[in-house]
Amino acid sequence: MRTRNAKTSAFLVAALAGCVMFAGYGAAHEGGHGPSGSVAPSKSTWTIAKTGRHFHGSFLSADESISKFETGGGKVLEVPRADLIQADSKWITDRLEDIRKINESKSVRFVKIEVEPVLDPTAEFFAAEDAPAMHEHFKPFEKTLGLRWDSDFFYVESNGIPDHQMMVGITAWQQQVPLPQAYTGRNAWRIPLHPKPAQKPMSAKDNFFQGAIALAVNGVPIFNPIKNDGKTDTLLAGELDQWGGHCGRADDYHYHIAPIHLEPIVGKGKPIAYALDGYPIYGYQDAQDNQPLDWMNGHKDQQGNYHYHATKKYPYINGGFYGQVVERDGQVDPQPRAESPRPALPPMRGAKIVGLEETAPKSFQLTYEVSGRKGYVRYKLQDNGAVAFEFQDPNGKLTKENYQNRGGRRGGGPGAQPPPRNDRPPRDGQPPRENRPPRDAQPPKEPNNSTSDRAKVQAGTIKVASGSLDGRGMLVKDCTCDGSGQSPAVAWENLPEGTKSIAVSLWHEAPDQQKSYWLVYNVPATATGIGQNKKPEGTLGLNDKKRNEYDPMCSKGPGVKTYHITVYALSKNLDLPAKEVDRKRLLEAIKDCKLAEGTLDYQYERPKQ
Repeated sequence: MRTRNAKTSAFLVAALAGCVMFAGYGAAHEGGHGPSGSVAPSKSTWTIAKTGRHFHGSFLSADESISKFETGGGKVLEVPRADLIQADSKWITDRLEDIRKINESKSVRFVKIEVEPVLDPTAEFFAAEDAPAMHEHFKPFEKTLGLRWDSDFFYVESNGIPDHQMMVGITAWQQQVPLPQAYTGRNAWRIPLHPKPAQKPMSAKDNFFQGAIALAVNGVPIFNPIKNDGKTDTLLAGELDQWGGHCGRADDYHYHIAPIHLEPIVGKGKPIAYALDGYPIYGYQDAQDNQPLDWMNGHKDQQGNYHYHATKKYPYINGGFYGQVVERDGQVDPQPRAESPRPALPPMRGAKIVGLEETAPKSFQLTYEVSGRKGYVRYKLQDNGAVAFEFQDPNGKLTKENYQNRGGRRGGGPGAQPPPRNDRPPRDGQPPRENRPPRDAQPPKEPNNSTSDRAKVQAGTIKVASGSLDGRGMLVKDCTCDGSGQSPAVAWENLPEGTKSIAVSLWHEAPDQQKSYWLVYNVPATATGIGQNKKPEGTLGLNDKKRNEYDPMCSKGPGVKTYHITVYALSKNLDLPAKEVDRKRLLEAIKDCKLAEGTLDYQYERPKQ
């Protein structure tokens, strides 16, 4: 039986799980709340019963006999419980009881959000009795998900917030915090119900550094374990919490490794996620399913059905796509958009996240430490999508910011622009879309001149991406004169055969000239990119200030400006002196040896002074 959707409701988690996991000694965060709202007040002065001596420190953990305190500079002091005065011992007992209650509760608040049926107003959806097998795998989380399907796709609505603690343990932090996302309506996740094997499976080691490559059955997206610089393993870099997740630049929480912690909920031997090509992802292999895995972390079962497996080493999840997908701008297309009301912030060096808790309905506090001193990010979600932030750094400096929703529901939903139409797998006999160059990679028109680096290429178009752009395609502050002036990350692929070296140019089309900010040449052909604030493997040419370095954007006029990063594949190394090579001379030198090029356009707007 088919029914037409008139209106649906999705329950979105608008608060964070308050559970704290611990083993051995009880983990404790100052000011933690129990389910009843009672809390042991913060305490930093302690007294030894026999001598009356005082000492200062933050309570860390305790068992029946020993208590641990951090006394500053990262030093830990162990004190027998029996040596403390009775009041101090009771404080510790009460604190451990708070933690026990937190672990035994699920302090998740739900907000009901009405969602118009804008997946496709004319689409026909199957009724519940026609549910596909995939529905059963998401069903354990149906109270916080919106689930529906048609003849081709299974749609999952969520806000991306899981029912477990987040962020704790991260040691490489870019100042993001978890905010609910509107993965609803036309911005919902969609998974093919009838996946088809690709003629040429695409590797996640060389592609898909932007966006998600899979969706966990609790509605949390899973990104490539390799971050968007094309090199860094996020797990090994300390960027993930103990559940394998963190927040992106849009304050969107997502995993980067397999969510094995979901297996006890869904059941052993059932999928914990689905790759965006439609094939399921199972947990670690067992004795009943021990056939060798291919390079994509998958294999076929005895019935000939393909599936992926989680592994404890890279690639952790699906290492590529056995099935057909569309690749556009470095990610699977289409997929939901994430959005934060605030701009992305730069990394905070030396920070470790030690706590994230709900302090009041829709109010949260993230606690971090730098060199043993605590800092805090407190934020409150408003009903209109705005978020009020309060930042307290380790020196005690307090800053407040109010960020308004930049339009529509966060991440999409009603009123958002529909996803691109190139959204179905290629039909039999049609060329696969992954072989078609993305439209956005085509360079903008330029005035005709003999030195233009947009001369006709001889073989193909290089795909260029950058991990230094936020979700709106804006250059992050850290790469501008308003931040620390770091050079941006650049990644490229699809170099033609015969490439001997690579050149990179960052430039801007000003009214009267083409301005040059960064020039690198003789980059080895084996390179796949340049990391943010990393020294390039090649030679630095001159910028417009006649310096062999990156010149960060520092726009003087008002409004949004567009800049370009062009990557050139060359058939030889350039024998040019670095002290004499500016952009004009480089373009002249590569006229006869340029094999291909590709350009990434991005924007930057200086904040009002």
